[in-house]
Amino acid sequence: MKKAVIVTFDKFTDVDVFLPWDLLNRVRFRQKDFEVKILGTAASHKSSCGIDLAMQGSIEEANDADLVFFASGSGTRALYKDTEYLSRFELDPERQLICSMCSGALLLASLGLLEGITATTYPTATEALRELGVEVVEDQHLVVHGNVATAAGCLAAIDLVQWAVERLYDETTSKDVIASVLPVGQGQVCIY
Repeated sequence: MKKAVIVTFDKFTDVDVFLPWDLLNRVRFRQKDFEVKILGTAASHKSSCGIDLAMQGSIEEANDADLVFFASGSGTRALYKDTEYLSRFELDPERQLICSMCSGALLLASLGLLEGITATTYPTATEALRELGVEVVEDQHLVVHGNVATAAGCLAAIDLVQWAVERLYDETTSKDVIASVLPVGQGQVCIY
């Protein structure tokens, strides 16, 4: 069984959790050995738009997941400096795909996952990411180095998920998942 997790927290950006959640769950219609969970540090976390979202597990589950997807939002601004929070992660880019949306890159940097590589993030987090010693690529929405990827701009989640699904399975699966959400006439028939 392959496992993907979305790491969430209070004040997460709604679309940066719900869009990947939907796309990753579409993988399950093609691959029965796939599980997706939303993880946090509490029983539920409130989004920046006020949605109270129940968690499906604790962030420690990220340590054995095949894909770890860090959400974004203003909640990252406190967490990337919180050593107790960060100490709960034992991630390994040699055996895991690890990625972030927008300010989620701050968490990757604080975990040491962006050392010596470039990354992208949302413009409001660029300076903070630079202060962590990361070379920020401002004109690309997706930056990939091996098993680590950063994305900037909410709709970049589509390309980020496509990258991850292709790495976990194959190009056909990733293209079918993305095609299932494209506007009519641009994609294929829905896969479920």
